[in-house]
Amino acid sequence: MSVHKEVKRITTNTLQEMKQRGEKIAMLTSYDYSMATIVDDAGIDVILVGDSASNVMAGHETTLPITLDQMIYHASSVVRAIKRSLVVVDLPFGSYQGNSKEALNSAIRIMKESGAHAVKMEGGKEIAESISRILAAGIPVMGHLGLTPQSIYKFGTYTVRAKEEAEAQKLREDAITLQELGCFGIVLEKIPAKLAQEVSQSLSIPTIGIGAGRHCDGQVLVIHDMLGLNKGFRPRFLRQYANLYDIMNEAIKSYIGDVKSNDFPNEKEQY
Repeated sequence: MSVHKEVKRITTNTLQEMKQRGEKIAMLTSYDYSMATIVDDAGIDVILVGDSASNVMAGHETTLPITLDQMIYHASSVVRAIKRSLVVVDLPFGSYQGNSKEALNSAIRIMKESGAHAVKMEGGKEIAESISRILAAGIPVMGHLGLTPQSIYKFGTYTVRAKEEAEAQKLREDAITLQELGCFGIVLEKIPAKLAQEVSQSLSIPTIGIGAGRHCDGQVLVIHDMLGLNKGFRPRFLRQYANLYDIMNEAIKSYIGDVKSNDFPNEKEQY
């Protein structure tokens, strides 16, 4: 008789407990059912359905073009695969800035139509009203400070943020603001490791770093980057754990060769 082992779901509360006991949080992106199944089965804590789908799934140069409908499509696909991970979905550019009512509607649509567990938003004090409204509706919010890719045209570059003291001070204050508003965690992207350490220690909520050093409470990478699915993107913060581009390329070439030489299908592979 097999005993059915109950899979313990990760919640925002679990992440809080992990920070308190010093256990690091592992987070990766996913955008579709098949990939999310593998990532969840491997035991990841958090899956981010990132607006990075705009780049890696749709081939856009920036994250700006992806729509709320497209994010819901990706999130729904991921949620169907999940047994354990916490699923966080990016609110895409234009779906929450400047209008807190629209922000709330966007977040409600993501939660209702995809079944995800939380949303993520870029920015600090300037989006406080939108964050408050979403949290008041009972929707968990993860913040995102430092390099905020949806503001790429304001920055003009994807370089490290908050190296100057004024920007660093704003980031410190924004982090406290996000915590006070009620965010359950904050992504810190491409900021000096020392600043990330300082911010992480100043907060009771967990920080998740990407290019922000080892003192954050967790780490996140884009799955296509860490698996080596795309060629040429090798920033300093990326550790590549596989080279799937070459592995898949070879497999496809073998298939083409077998088809051309009439080796596939063979006697056993037909009816």
